[in-house]
Amino acid sequence: QVQLVESGGGLVQAGGSLRLSCAASGSIGGINLMGWYRQAPGKERELVADIFTGGITNSADSVKGRFTISRDNAKNTVYLQMNSLKSEDTAVYYCRARHWGGMIYWGKGTLVTVSS
Repeated sequence: QVQLVESGGGLVQAGGSLRLSCAASGSIGGINLMGWYRQAPGKERELVADIFTGGITNSADSVKGRFTISRDNAKNTVYLQMNSLKSEDTAVYYCRARHWGGMIYWGKGTLVTVSS
């Protein structure tokens, strides 16, 4: 089992910044991909950005140039630096980890609210 704990959400004004953290613990040896998803009220959960163990990243077009995903393998932690936040970024942000064998793990989520 893998446990994921997110932190760093909160209330911020439009144009501001936040950094989310996701700490992984448990049977993390086989995790090869970690990422962030978000779900806004009334909408489906969507990919924000993800990062492979080797450092290759992928991000949604809506956040490119504003959000940066990174990871510290020594700390088993993934970060999401969010700059130039917009009201449409308001959502619950979830950390996700994928095991090479296919298992998917989710954190409980952290709420980001951007006021305009």
